[in-house]
Amino acid sequence: MAGIIRFNDVTLRDGQQSIAATRMSTEQAMSALPYIVEAGYSSLELWGGAILDSCVRFLDENPWQRLETFYAITKGKVPIRALLRGQNLFAYQPFSDDLVIEFIKTAIREGVGEFRVFDALNDWRNLQTSLLAVRTFGGKAEAALSYTTSPVHTTEYYVQYARKLLDEGAEQIAIKDMAGILYPWDAVELFRALKAATDVPIVLHTHDTAGVGTLNAIIAMREGIDQIDSAITPFAGGSSHPPIEVLVVFAEALGLDHGLNIEAILNAQSTLFGVFDDLSDFIPYYGKYYRPVNPADIDREKVDAILNVLEEGIDRETLEKALDLTRSLLLDMGYPEHDNRIFESQVPGGMLSNLQNQLLEMRQPDILPEVMAEIPIVRRDVGYVPLVTPTSQIVGSQAVFNIITGQRYSFISEEFKMLLRGEFGKTPIPPNPALVEMVLEDGQSLKKYRPASYLLPVLEDIERPDFVKDEKDYLLHLMLGPSADQFLQKRNRGAAP
Repeated sequence: MAGIIRFNDVTLRDGQQSIAATRMSTEQAMSALPYIVEAGYSSLELWGGAILDSCVRFLDENPWQRLETFYAITKGKVPIRALLRGQNLFAYQPFSDDLVIEFIKTAIREGVGEFRVFDALNDWRNLQTSLLAVRTFGGKAEAALSYTTSPVHTTEYYVQYARKLLDEGAEQIAIKDMAGILYPWDAVELFRALKAATDVPIVLHTHDTAGVGTLNAIIAMREGIDQIDSAITPFAGGSSHPPIEVLVVFAEALGLDHGLNIEAILNAQSTLFGVFDDLSDFIPYYGKYYRPVNPADIDREKVDAILNVLEEGIDRETLEKALDLTRSLLLDMGYPEHDNRIFESQVPGGMLSNLQNQLLEMRQPDILPEVMAEIPIVRRDVGYVPLVTPTSQIVGSQAVFNIITGQRYSFISEEFKMLLRGEFGKTPIPPNPALVEMVLEDGQSLKKYRPASYLLPVLEDIERPDFVKDEKDYLLHLMLGPSADQFLQKRNRGAAP
């Protein structure tokens, strides 16, 4: 096999979100970023997702300044990618079209080169405005399929959804396997179907929580997937993404040119271990897993054994054998054990690290197994929604309430009510009718149209709080509400003479 494979780095966004609950500061990220820029990735995912909220809520940082700082290093060398939650922007509920457009325009002008746009329900209507805005203001528009499993989420479902997103303006398609639950045999079928049905680059984004992500990345290289997201140790593996230190070895064994500077990656890795130590309070894996990994030291006989098994044929028996060998290789190298519960609960990496921290703060860490068992039940009742922000938080929180109260749905969160009423969009199948009836108030009906069509514009409102100093402040205020307001007010107090 000869050809090219391109890798994207997500260490400083989704990697640290999945491992350390998004607590990495700009200063900590900057200690590794120059090395990562030198490494030769196709893009660096540095912004978006939970970054903006975490900056103002936990880190006392301005996310716009973080973007500006990163762009000063990456400009002219590698594009910055941001993860955008479609009509929800970087927050947790749909926003008006004018706010979505202005946020995207400003982000592109401040340094974002690419947007990965997704919707938690795979409701294409929630991506329309975002894709149009990204293309209009000169960014690259990548649309993501939020991968999940259910009776309705078939390979044909994803192919048709990908075609619809391309029709809406997407320039490339990402398979967003946020929980790492794409079984290898399903991955082969999905990869081949998407390659056959489209003529744009296909990107694989997956996590290793359930122990299948790295093998899927290896299969993706064999099947001609164009780009693969990866992370650098110790913010790789486990609930994070396949480790680049391992993937480059498989790429080379397959005869693929990856174009990466291994020395730069190892320099970044060395720095990141120091950051890992600093963030130990937020890392459930800390002290149990991880050690430095040099691609040159990886056992090539084990690598060849995995590839030889795949050469025997792509069927369930051989893929199971390859999966066992891959999991064993990663465990021997110090990466976390896989968690089979994820196949049932479908909890994504970022949600898992946050859920563990939240239960610890509530002094109820022992109820995690019960919550994990409750999540699939809640997800079924709300129409088999994919679990990714914000649905992962909404479903996860409702599962926690169900366990703590001891009576299912005796308390229903407002966000869960919104999801049932269709205020986030159309669920894959209709939710439990009895639950819908419970949350509909007198005279209410389910939302039928695109959620943002019910929302009035906000940018033309003239009155602004006195702590809002410029347009970027105003965008944070409108999107993140009280948490942004507290940050901006505190900033102003600190700047006072």
